[in-house]
Amino acid sequence: MTAFTHALPRKPVRRAAAVGLVAAGALFLSACGGDDMSGMEHGSGNSSASASASTSASATAEAGSTGFNDADVAFAQMMIPHHQQALAMARLADGRASDSEVKEIAAKIEKAQDPEIRTMQGWLKSWNQPTAAAGAMPGMDHGSGDGMMSDGDMEHLKGMKGAEFDKMFADMMIEHHEGAITMAEGERKNGEYAGAVKMAGAIVQGQSAEVKQLQSILDRL
Repeated sequence: MTAFTHALPRKPVRRAAAVGLVAAGALFLSACGGDDMSGMEHGSGNSSASASASTSASATAEAGSTGFNDADVAFAQMMIPHHQQALAMARLADGRASDSEVKEIAAKIEKAQDPEIRTMQGWLKSWNQPTAAAGAMPGMDHGSGDGMMSDGDMEHLKGMKGAEFDKMFADMMIEHHEGAITMAEGERKNGEYAGAVKMAGAIVQGQSAEVKQLQSILDRL
């Protein structure tokens, strides 16, 4: 319990930084999850490799059909590693979480993130853009309002189990989602590529609902 309570006091600072990020007009930095959307379903075929190839090919064809701008590129480049960390957090729930809702949300995040990562990688490939922004990742800028967790945060979470894990997971994922929502809202306002704007809208909707659910979990634990 000591590690958990030590990590929590830093949260208001990070969330205040997120507000500052929006006020400063920074458009990008974070995200996880989102409801299913047209063009984002990747099926449940027998071969995951085949599904991945199909997703990439579809994203490439779609991306090549319309224009894109710097906001679209930055959104994809920053959302990919953000999703990857969400997956890492969700996978820690296996064998550690005790609350059924925490397990449910973790499973939902795992199911949603891989397809979206592959789709965004397909966009960047078709745009002849690197999959990571120069100078960003691994790690992003922890504490800057992007919602990304530090290595220390991840180690603390990894060391938790049962109710302590559930509380820390919910608190960290709320912050992670808030960073995603901030970046997705920026993409909705400034992006040009229809597929990216659509994904951003789904992220705002899906992540906002999960933030409410995670907060309700914290309130009853």
